[in-house]
Amino acid sequence: MEIEGAVVFEKAGRFCTEQLSLSDPLETEVLVRIVATGICHTDLAARDQHIPVPLPGVFGHEGAGIVEKVGRRVNKVKPGDHVALSWLCCGTCPSCKSGNDPYCVNFLPLNFAGARADGTTTLRKANEVIHGNFFGQSSFANFVLADERNVVKTPEDVPIEILGPLGCGVQTGAGAVMNTLRPRPGSSIAVFGVGPVGMSAVLAAVVCGCTTIIAVDIKEERLKKAKELGATHTVNASETEPVEAIKQITNGGPDFSLECVGNPSVLRQAVDCLPLLGVCGLLGVVAPVRRWS
Repeated sequence: MEIEGAVVFEKAGRFCTEQLSLSDPLETEVLVRIVATGICHTDLAARDQHIPVPLPGVFGHEGAGIVEKVGRRVNKVKPGDHVALSWLCCGTCPSCKSGNDPYCVNFLPLNFAGARADGTTTLRKANEVIHGNFFGQSSFANFVLADERNVVKTPEDVPIEILGPLGCGVQTGAGAVMNTLRPRPGSSIAVFGVGPVGMSAVLAAVVCGCTTIIAVDIKEERLKKAKELGATHTVNASETEPVEAIKQITNGGPDFSLECVGNPSVLRQAVDCLPLLGVCGLLGVVAPVRRWS
């Protein structure tokens, strides 16, 4: 079928809206009409080739939309269902079988190879191959092919337009707190960087019963929103030395810290603010360092 997609043709190039041909869904695939998609730092890192993905390609991995068509072996969803899309996993490796699909041993080829697992591509511009299947979706398009494994049915009374970030940013921040750090009720946590990922971590800390939740950022509007969403304290790192401020708030340091910025100096602060038994989680993606031979 004919679709529109935002194609990047060269390293650090523009997102160019192009008319493309999209393959029909295979047995376990789902055709989704995209209603909205988020834009993540990872999309930009792929565009700039910090993540080595093949070009030309269509990125996007926070898609949400409506199922249009399904392959004959798909039982999870049906046409008309509202869905959010996330990463793709193989479903058969030890990690997947144990319920740890974010650690799928086939994660890299399934999400960054620009093609299906069998090597076939799904997008073309005339006779030119356009690499798709980014995170199993390539949602910077009005229609996408996903797999049954990375499609999640959502309630129809929730606006589709707000669901896209659930597929990456929200579950990254919330999952880091709820599934990895696992703070006990009454714990304290400092979240460095309260963009979408950090804000989701703040919300998860509320759900987990943390009684001291410190949001750290340099943008006052973000800190204000974090306070509205449950942060008990805020620290503007452009005005206050955050390590000392956090230690003062927590009487020696929080039980947990989470770095959501991708800045080595901020990571240093997230570690330095902790007491001896404190635990720091790292989520921010740091730009690669050039190594000289």
